[in-house]
Amino acid sequence: MNRAVVFRLEPTAAQRGVLERYAGAARYVYNCALEQQQTWGRRHPITRFSQDRELTACRREIEWLREPPREILASALADLSAAYEAFFKRRGAYPNFRRKGHDDRFRYTHGEDIRFERLNRNRGRVRLPKVGWLKLRGYRELPGDIRGATVRQRGQHWYVSILLRQERPATLDAACDRSIGIDRGVAVFAATSDGVLHGAPSHFAKIQKRLGNAQRQLARRKRGSANYKKTRARIARLHMRAADARKDYLHKLSTDIAKSHGFVALEDLKIGNMTRSAAGTVEAPGKNVRQKAGLNRSILDKGWGMFATFLRYKLEERGGELIMVEPAYTSQTCAACGVISRESRKSQSVFECVACGHADNADINAARNIIRAGHARRACGSSQTTGRKQEPHQEATDVAA
Repeated sequence: MNRAVVFRLEPTAAQRGVLERYAGAARYVYNCALEQQQTWGRRHPITRFSQDRELTACRREIEWLREPPREILASALADLSAAYEAFFKRRGAYPNFRRKGHDDRFRYTHGEDIRFERLNRNRGRVRLPKVGWLKLRGYRELPGDIRGATVRQRGQHWYVSILLRQERPATLDAACDRSIGIDRGVAVFAATSDGVLHGAPSHFAKIQKRLGNAQRQLARRKRGSANYKKTRARIARLHMRAADARKDYLHKLSTDIAKSHGFVALEDLKIGNMTRSAAGTVEAPGKNVRQKAGLNRSILDKGWGMFATFLRYKLEERGGELIMVEPAYTSQTCAACGVISRESRKSQSVFECVACGHADNADINAARNIIRAGHARRACGSSQTTGRKQEPHQEATDVAA
């Protein structure tokens, strides 16, 4: 299986200039290829391979395109091809032109040309083709063979994401041969089936006031001026601070769970649908738009999707398994008797079954339904969800299997 390890680079001034030129060359090739597709793609068949041949001719004519390795420019064409494929399969938006200063990046595809070594206890370095050795902030052993690397700029810093290939363990460690169900929420980030509640830190709320002040200040700046760029950089740093704090929390929680459990069940939440705007249209305006916008912001601030991604690869590299189950009625089903009733959910945190009187924390009750559904789906060995729509007060025999 593939995984990536990210390090922050500490380039010299000369190396920073090289990274910026390489990112600019990749952006130029990507934008030219996209413009060609939009202008001539409907009249003449244009493929990634025909554009790759044209890239060779362009490198003969344009001197500064010969500075970066060819694989960097070819990978930009591959990125555009992948973006079109995702669009036509309805897995992504239509490709847009890349802009300078917005996620500048380039990619190496030949891992055999990349070197990685340790300098001391807290430092390492990586050798990238035609760039040389770049120092890294921090160090950790790479658990696999290097397959490639992506160099990316975020704010004022450069990062390298090293793609690795590692073998999945054949057997699960006996120390973590336990199962757990997790219910994700807004008031409580994660409730587990063993009765533990994990808090829901609001990382965006911590920067919201300063971010609002900076955005209002940016609106008063003259676009393109030095103060305008400074304020934009300040806004980017605030967003990065919240994003880094969110990732740190999710990494720690997902690592703790993956180390002690070999099987985890999560709800298969459609986060994109859940955070869709309620504004509506001019003809049919939405209701409670501001309240829905606040809820959407809170959901996105929690990082539900990122948490599932972290859990999946951390379980896989330890031989564990993550199963996604149907979320319908998990919060309305009694974990003791299996009866489904909306009236059993007394409040956000209280669940009291109207049939058998079983009382528990509502999120923990849902987590116990999730792990039961996960075991049922695992036993069936089917990609289909195990739950089905039932009427209130009907026994959930299939979920309780």
